[in-house]
Amino acid sequence: MPNEEIQLESIPHGKLGLITLKSSEALGKKVDQYLVKWRSTRQQRHQNDIAFKGYQRDSYLVDHSLPRFGNGEAKGTIKASVRGDDVYIILDVTNHSLTYKMCGQINHMSPDDHFQDLKRIIAAVSGKAKRINVIMPFLYESRQHRRSSRESLDCALALQEIVAMGVENIITFDAHDPRVQNAIPLHGFESVTCAYQFVKALCLNVDDLVFDNDHMMIISPDEGGTDRAVYLANVLGINVGMFYKRRDYSRIVDGRNPIIAHEFLGSSVEGKDVFIVDDMISSGESMIDVATELKKRKAKRIFVISTFGLFTNGFAKFDEAVENGIIYRVLTTDLIYQSEEMLSRDYYISCDMSKYIAYIIDTLNHDTSLSDLLNPYDKIKKIVASYSNGTLKRD
Repeated sequence: MPNEEIQLESIPHGKLGLITLKSSEALGKKVDQYLVKWRSTRQQRHQNDIAFKGYQRDSYLVDHSLPRFGNGEAKGTIKASVRGDDVYIILDVTNHSLTYKMCGQINHMSPDDHFQDLKRIIAAVSGKAKRINVIMPFLYESRQHRRSSRESLDCALALQEIVAMGVENIITFDAHDPRVQNAIPLHGFESVTCAYQFVKALCLNVDDLVFDNDHMMIISPDEGGTDRAVYLANVLGINVGMFYKRRDYSRIVDGRNPIIAHEFLGSSVEGKDVFIVDDMISSGESMIDVATELKKRKAKRIFVISTFGLFTNGFAKFDEAVENGIIYRVLTTDLIYQSEEMLSRDYYISCDMSKYIAYIIDTLNHDTSLSDLLNPYDKIKKIVASYSNGTLKRD
């Protein structure tokens, strides 16, 4: 757990309230369980202080509903008082498994639908909650974060819209481009890395990794993800490589210039375990192309590591790539919806982020610095050392 003394030296910003929209229901329940466990066992010398009223509870989840009318319109309702609460709203804008009826037809919820539901809940608690915080692991419209022609700037507009409604802090994970926070310079915005959870999952699920330059290498599949790959490579003390996408700028297919080839920059990958690290797997075609190129260069095992596994085109191509020996393992987090089809794959490793989110909420509620949580350098070093000397506990 975070440093107990630091947590108890500051009073809570307000009574904690956790609103998990249906899109993040499973994740929210696990976060709530951690918070209940920690606060029920925490030696609270201020338990009779009025500032700590409601500090220890059986659950921090706030009951709510988002009913829809027959024409598809909806409303947000809070079924318990949140007056004076420090409210944290968790949602997954990518959860396509949820449906609603409109004029008798079944519609799957889109990111736009989820974002509208977020605004409805914010509107329902505004003017009552002491502070509103949004935890949106996959940042809404994060791939539309900059303007390069006559086009909309959706992510910046969305951020400005919710802070105008009263949101003070926004927590996201591996934002496609964290610089989008410049749209809301006077409000809290954190793009959290999942590097430690990835390393931990690898150590717990793969027995024969060797963390050095002779046996391992980190690869960025494109120039946009270089910072992410460089950070992890520097912490692990291994080399980094990069692919860049050569595109055909004479034509546009599905709204973008098609990729002609992936060109590699870096040292030899021959005989090494390679980690391809990116923020998201959408269709997965780019990842498989990069893995294929690495195999041509005689890489040993290829691990595809991504914060968000969208798998918009299904798993057939990944199944084929694994069967052909191109990809060895695929790692993504549980920050967004995970289908049973995904979880059933033998090559898939899920990285649990609920405990990390609970840490963030617990720390923010005490108005304590997040610096130690946001920089996992020491934790990564420690788990790699434990793995290497055989003392890592696999509970």
